[in-house]
Amino acid sequence: MTEEAEVEVNLSPTSGSEQQAPHFLRDVIFHGKFKLLKALTPEENIHCQHGLYFQDGQRRVDYVLTYPVKKPGGGRSSRQSTHLLTENAVARSLRRGVHSRGIHSRGEHPRHHQAQRPKDSSSLPSSPVADVELGCLGETFNGQEDHKAFRREEFEGKLRDTGLELEKDEDTKIPGVGFVKIHAPWTILCREAEFMKLKMPTKRVYEVKQSTGVMEKISSLVSKVLEPLHPHVEEHQPKNIKHLSHTFSREKQHLFDLSDKDYFFDSKTRSSIVFEILKRTKCKAKYSMGITSLLGSGVYTAAYPLHDGDINEESAESNDRKLLYEEWANYSVFYKYQPIGLVRKYFGEKIGLYFAWLGLYTQMLIPASLVGVIVFLYGCATVDDNIPSMEICHPRNNITMCPLCDRVCSYWKLSTACGTARASHLFDNPATVFFSIFMALWAAMFMEHWKRRQMRLNYEWDLTGFEDEEEALKDHPRAEYEFRVMQKSLSKDQKSQHKVEKLNYQDRLPAYMTNIVMMLLMIGVTFAIVFGVILYRISTKAALHMSSNPTTRNHVQLTVKTTAAIINLVVILILDEVYGAVARWLTVLEVPKTDKSFEERLIFKTFILKFFNAFTPIIYIAFFRGRLVGRPGSYLYVFESYRMEECAHGGCLMELCIQLSITMLGKQLIQNNLFEIGIPKLKKLIRYIRSKQGAFQEEERQKKLQRYEADHFLEPFAGLTPEYMEMIIQFGFVTLFVASFPLAPLFALLNNIIEIRLDAKKFVTELRRPVAARAKDIGIWYNILRGVAKVAVIINAFVISFTSDFIPRMVYQYMYSPDGSMHGFVNHTLSYFNVSHFQEGKETMDPLQLGYPVEICRYKDYREPPWSTTPYEISKEFWAVLAVRLAFVIVFQNVVMLMSDVVDWLIPDIPKDISLQIHKEKILLVDLFMKEEQGKVHILESRTSAVGKENCSSGNNNNSTMAHQRSGLHTNSTNSF
Repeated sequence: MTEEAEVEVNLSPTSGSEQQAPHFLRDVIFHGKFKLLKALTPEENIHCQHGLYFQDGQRRVDYVLTYPVKKPGGGRSSRQSTHLLTENAVARSLRRGVHSRGIHSRGEHPRHHQAQRPKDSSSLPSSPVADVELGCLGETFNGQEDHKAFRREEFEGKLRDTGLELEKDEDTKIPGVGFVKIHAPWTILCREAEFMKLKMPTKRVYEVKQSTGVMEKISSLVSKVLEPLHPHVEEHQPKNIKHLSHTFSREKQHLFDLSDKDYFFDSKTRSSIVFEILKRTKCKAKYSMGITSLLGSGVYTAAYPLHDGDINEESAESNDRKLLYEEWANYSVFYKYQPIGLVRKYFGEKIGLYFAWLGLYTQMLIPASLVGVIVFLYGCATVDDNIPSMEICHPRNNITMCPLCDRVCSYWKLSTACGTARASHLFDNPATVFFSIFMALWAAMFMEHWKRRQMRLNYEWDLTGFEDEEEALKDHPRAEYEFRVMQKSLSKDQKSQHKVEKLNYQDRLPAYMTNIVMMLLMIGVTFAIVFGVILYRISTKAALHMSSNPTTRNHVQLTVKTTAAIINLVVILILDEVYGAVARWLTVLEVPKTDKSFEERLIFKTFILKFFNAFTPIIYIAFFRGRLVGRPGSYLYVFESYRMEECAHGGCLMELCIQLSITMLGKQLIQNNLFEIGIPKLKKLIRYIRSKQGAFQEEERQKKLQRYEADHFLEPFAGLTPEYMEMIIQFGFVTLFVASFPLAPLFALLNNIIEIRLDAKKFVTELRRPVAARAKDIGIWYNILRGVAKVAVIINAFVISFTSDFIPRMVYQYMYSPDGSMHGFVNHTLSYFNVSHFQEGKETMDPLQLGYPVEICRYKDYREPPWSTTPYEISKEFWAVLAVRLAFVIVFQNVVMLMSDVVDWLIPDIPKDISLQIHKEKILLVDLFMKEEQGKVHILESRTSAVGKENCSSGNNNNSTMAHQRSGLHTNSTNSF
């Protein structure tokens, strides 16, 4: 084929892209041809078996780098530009021929290097040289592309120097994208595994002792009953057999089972090893650039390990990804346990710990949900026996209440609040106090149970000695930090030769001040929005009271509460996204030194902002609404015209329940589920449209995507912070205000059953495979959980004592009731007001709405009547109730926290059997090394003795020879004599 023909073939898909992209959108959107989109999804490309190995079919692709490929103009084909790159690479290699031959002599370059060169356009070693060598590239590429290509060649040359094997592929089905496939040979894997102190299973196996006696029988019976709930994941060895693990060492390779070297290091371990090499490999530009900087500057567009294969059922080859899809990332198995071991094997310990924590949290919600439903049903069963609500709903109740707003509102009968009073009893009853204590103990038990579960996983996953490596990794600096240090060093070098090695407090002071100001500003925005919703409720209530429709006037409270809660929900959802972006921006400004420090600071800022965003409206309703009102004749006004809103007669607990339920359910349904499903799909569609465009032709769709091409269209992994954050906020809804909403654990349980499978499906099918990260705990999230659980005890104490009517009812029953019952409680909580004492211009416009003139109206408060010597002053009943409320808070808080500490003390952090097994492993390791040393000593002694015997025999032979020589000489000398 001629060069012109090659150009036409290579450029034909892109030349008509501008015309074909609209046709594709039109076919998909208007004509319903969704098969065009489906044909491109990795899930439907079930026959993408290629792409997991190099072209030789032997070396596995451990990691992939992608970079932009610009089609050169001037009639040149992509092969010609590749040829130019190759010529420059050859020219540069002449400068390092001696070094290259030295590397080959050590055996660090791949065995198939010679076979790889025709495919790999830059397989020859390269190093940074003068830019004059890129002169021929300047005819094709602009300066920026030229610089990026040079940096890529330099970086890839450094990767080859470390021993990695590379193969390029620019002739892909994705226009404008080139791929660099990376393979780590066996020697490199062994070297890096030793550097990273990876624990690998040895040949030595031992039996894990099971409990004996009655406990064993009970355990076996429970396991048989729960057998249908376990996923069908094949175990390679019995559960009571475990390999003894030890840190990998090249000197002790005989301890490990190396019969199959291809599978000794699994795919997630291989990719993590390659990622460590990528992180520490630097190329020199104006400053040192690692893989993170190269990705940020556009030299490379993406870096990711490959998934193990396809997930479609028709695929003949079984793999871990397919097994996870069938037994984990599937809604039909929602009732089964998670295959945590397989999740850890495929995604790594950090992601495995997240799903283990989420699964345990969901399991612990089951008893909390049952108790919450029982408490709610108790309220439903006793609502007809509740004396205060019966008094309110009694038909002979003639209590006239004061207007709820100025001018447009009129007097009203207390009996009209019957429905609200009955509904409030569902959530404001003595059982809620018990439920609050139960949930505080539940949170403590959940924490302890998780610590035990985490310790068991550390033992099963061989993470018991992980502290040393974790401390070493803390000091590994981030690329951004190194860049800032380099900038500071360059600026300092102009003034002095003093070398700058780190950023001090003065360098970070502007960022710290920006963080403080922005955090306060964002929290102030939250308060301002809450205040705006308050004004909305006040003005809307006054407007609805002026309506001529009687139905509208009768449902003013319900309408205002519901619409305000929905507005709050929408604002919370919007600000959540804004606050997440602001928190990341503020953390980037700080330039933390390590990835761990960056993650912890980001988590802290995000949690603070999102916590205030989610709970500020709820805290206002629980503790401030109805307490800053004033009294009739002396109300508190906002902007001199808006009267502060009051709680309904049933109390603010019902309104708190409405706000809590709408916010919690809305966040779970819209943000946690709909956004997680819809946004990745939308981003994938946009990527397809941008990258494919004119390549949506039928013949292109018929071609099979390689594995690395299919994974390119998946969403990049953004970390576990969003997943943890939504669960922590949910944990706050479940524990902080559970006294006002006992059904919160039930809604959280139903959401989490879906959330587990949704997250699993997202990780398996929607996201690129994350780099496996080792971790022995969930990090800062555990401290946040403990903090939320402690704050929950205090908040629930205040909700019970100040928001609900539990304390006023108890005070009346035991101090003021004439017969020790609740009869007369409603009248006891209402004060009197003389309507002639209204301020001028604030009285109602329709005083005769009830059909008779009103002289005395009632309002909910503890104040003296108008005929007393101190009219409208706070009465002694108020101070008695306040004293009991404060006492209840102190007693409740201390008793519940003491009980939580007792639970913490009674339950050991490390299960006894795990402690024994860890001790047994240490003994077995010592025994193994002692035997190894004894074997070495025995071999050394045998060799020494053999050498000694040889020396003795040779010595005897030498002595006899010398004797013969002496005798011969003596004879000769005698003869001569």
